[in-house]
Amino acid sequence: MATTDHTLARRFLVRGRVQGVGFRWFVEREAFILQIAGWVRNNPDGTVEIVAQGTRDQLAGLHSRLREGPRAARVDHVEVSEAQPVAGLTSFLIQDF
Repeated sequence: MATTDHTLARRFLVRGRVQGVGFRWFVEREAFILQIAGWVRNNPDGTVEIVAQGTRDQLAGLHSRLREGPRAARVDHVEVSEAQPVAGLTSFLIQDF
């Protein structure tokens, strides 16, 4: 996706049983479906961190899916904060910490 005046960015921090259950691959698939750019990674504290950019509707859709998670996950809380859009970010990646 191209960065435009309508592109927003959000940082999501997901808590619960979200590591070792395919959560990053779930997020990558949902981001692909929603055409969102950004990245996802496991953090050492057991959380999963996502930085995503897209339209308000795309990000709302991702937020909704993050609250559900994949079947084996248990999502206790999704913290959302604003982030700065990154010019030229056009794909979604799984990152290692």
